[in-house]
Amino acid sequence: MQVENVYKIFGRRSGEAARKLKAGATRADVASLGTAAVIDASFEVAKGEIFVVMGLSGSGKSTLIRMLNGLWKPTSGTVRLGGQDINAVGAKKLRDIRQKSVSMVFQHFALMPHRTVLDNAAYPLEIQGMGKAQRLEKARTALDLVGLTDWADKLPSQLSGGMRQRVGLARALTADTDVLLMDEAFSALDPLIRREMQEQLVELQSKLGKTIVFITHDLNEAMFLGDRIAVMRDGRIVQIGSSEEILSDPANDYVAQFVADVDRTRVLTASSLMHRPAAMVPLSAGPRVASRTMREAQVQAAYVVDRSRKLRGVVYDSEVVDALRAGTTSLETLVRDDLTAVDQDASLAEIFLPATESPLPVPVTDSEGRLVGVVPRVVLLQAMVPPHLEDSAHDETAAAEDTDTTDAAAQTAAAQPATSAGAADAAAAAPLPADASEQTTGERP
Repeated sequence: MQVENVYKIFGRRSGEAARKLKAGATRADVASLGTAAVIDASFEVAKGEIFVVMGLSGSGKSTLIRMLNGLWKPTSGTVRLGGQDINAVGAKKLRDIRQKSVSMVFQHFALMPHRTVLDNAAYPLEIQGMGKAQRLEKARTALDLVGLTDWADKLPSQLSGGMRQRVGLARALTADTDVLLMDEAFSALDPLIRREMQEQLVELQSKLGKTIVFITHDLNEAMFLGDRIAVMRDGRIVQIGSSEEILSDPANDYVAQFVADVDRTRVLTASSLMHRPAAMVPLSAGPRVASRTMREAQVQAAYVVDRSRKLRGVVYDSEVVDALRAGTTSLETLVRDDLTAVDQDASLAEIFLPATESPLPVPVTDSEGRLVGVVPRVVLLQAMVPPHLEDSAHDETAAAEDTDTTDAAAQTAAAQPATSAGAADAAAAAPLPADASEQTTGERP
């Protein structure tokens, strides 16, 4: 889906209002000409993505979603679905697009009270003219996906609010369209049921791979669901990005204040904080290369990886030097596995415990166990400070930092550019200094 420079102004002089907005007028400037609900909105939604549009009441998000399936036509701009401008097609073709390409889940369920749950779920296929037996079979499959198989013969009035919303979701799934539009779909639900529906939507998305545009005013919901989030204010999209990007680098003060109360420990992940390790050596390199690598990086420990870059553990400078004096040529017996690695998708909350258990930066691995970075403790703590507070906090802490740099240096050393495995192999040919003890960089942490 592609949305390009879309405007929507309600009023008799909407065209004139759009022209003035394009020339630089504000929403207030054109108020006498009409209500500017959406102003110059542009974005793309990739196949299989959950794209969340977030904003307060009156920001224009619900108006925007109604232009994505042709319920309302833009005053200006284009909306393309699969490359086709849905506002340039005739009424018959538009109905066909709504039936087969894009479906919508509403905030207040919009179920037909006189029909059973099964018949409600099957309704989109009934409109398409599909035979009864076939459409009911497809509807049962959709009800099974949302956990309502045993409620198929009930009426909507016999269901809880959360269950009725599941019927609405099942109805959209029954239509089997590529795109789902969800307008504040969970906002009428109780908090616990709402969270359950959010989790179920994420689970369904992992199975079905639908393209979803989700409208919400709830920031935590947006952060939980969205692959990317568009933040709207006064009809304009002020920022588009992942939840981590919006939290870490808000586009303006409005976005910064909007996200100030978000639980950063549940949103930010290891991949957004990690740095390259300062010292990393292949297991095959031997103590000589390990010692040289640590000396050049000015650190007291090095992470050890195998040929596939899978993390095997860590070696310490003092033990490596002792091994060199004893004539040891292998790292195998020196590697310690007394550190806990975290997955690159681990949240901040999951990194705290490993960070307190080891003086070294927490290693970060991918799904194959390969070392992809490290999270120094100082970086972990800095991530807890919202961006709009960093400047004020900087002035207050600058003096303290100047008087106590030793600990900070020890924590951030692992955040410097890494010595690659190839460089380590090349260093293996370098002669060992006469006094191997000179290679140490201080006491073992």
